[in-house]
Amino acid sequence: MASFCPAYEAGIYADGGIEAPYEHYAAIRNAGPVVWLSPQQVHAMGRYKDVKAALLDHRTFLSGEGVALNDFTNGISRGTTLASDAPVHGTLRTIIGAPLRPEAVAILRDQIAEAAEALVLRLVRQKRFDGVVDFARFLPVSIISTLVGLPEEGRENMLDWAAATFNCLGPQNDRATAALPQLQAMLAYTVAGVGADNVRPGSWAAQIYDAADRGLVPREQVPALLLDYLGPSLDTTIFATGHLLYLLGSNPDQWAMLKSDPAWISNAIEEAIRLESPIRGFSRVLSRDVELDGSKVAAGSRVLLLYASANRDEAKWAEPERFDVARINARDHLGFGIGRHGCAGQHLARLEMQCLMTSLVRHVSSFEVGAPVVQKNNVLRGFASLPVEITG
Repeated sequence: MASFCPAYEAGIYADGGIEAPYEHYAAIRNAGPVVWLSPQQVHAMGRYKDVKAALLDHRTFLSGEGVALNDFTNGISRGTTLASDAPVHGTLRTIIGAPLRPEAVAILRDQIAEAAEALVLRLVRQKRFDGVVDFARFLPVSIISTLVGLPEEGRENMLDWAAATFNCLGPQNDRATAALPQLQAMLAYTVAGVGADNVRPGSWAAQIYDAADRGLVPREQVPALLLDYLGPSLDTTIFATGHLLYLLGSNPDQWAMLKSDPAWISNAIEEAIRLESPIRGFSRVLSRDVELDGSKVAAGSRVLLLYASANRDEAKWAEPERFDVARINARDHLGFGIGRHGCAGQHLARLEMQCLMTSLVRHVSSFEVGAPVVQKNNVLRGFASLPVEITG
């Protein structure tokens, strides 16, 4: 079956498309249910109902051939939970997701809340701080990297490796090429630098080796599974937290709502993830011909599912560009994906953000944010820095 889709010529992976993506997403939604991204030579979907339906249809929209927009990354990522299909995916997800299930995450609440409280009290005394470096990164770097349990040597590279991973999940552009040495260093680390004898006992990494010892996965697949913790466990949470802080600082009326009723914190987290999705989107490969509202895409085609576009779809959200902590359907967002490939760490991310915001609401009357610096990344949307000043 031939493909009949409107073409979109602008570069959403160019610097301008990364710094200011939302006009591009609106144009893609307006063009049709499926468009042809000419610069990347790939199909893309940007409407909420279509992206959600695709994410829930894992038999048609396959992940096993990789979810990147380049052949190299798709080749080396096979064997991870991100790049696998049923029934293999179910086994891998059970292993990787065990310490991330809601009941397992709940055990960490007191530890994370205590660390968040100490951090906020320290920053309140400082008055001025970087909302990314000093605030959003603190819990993922200080606590989560310890829970992963990797050897100390090399662990300091986790942030750089995570950014490189997501750059390499985009198209094979200059940004991905520049990130490739870091990705290769990370791969070498998982193969040669990490072993059952040097991970922290009882850690998430140790649980992967235990699963291999029990015959659930081959021992040679362990390095690929470690990538599921090295890449996604840090930057997505950091960027979501930075966005939430910026949105609250830029909308003092919404901050006032949280101050008057902290019960809105959970909804504010969902609204921030909706409005500023930390992941732009991943691709899938079609197992069959697909037709959507007259747009036809042939089996074997690769389709980019734009979560960030879907989360601002006017057909789903009233005033989608507005930050509203009381939005009743904020939790419908696709910022963490949905279905079998939904983000395994989303419960932990929410807990980290909840604890930080609870302490911030408790100790800070008002604060101001300066102009953020966008971190240019092919797949992630977030800030490299964000000036914050506590004013009350």
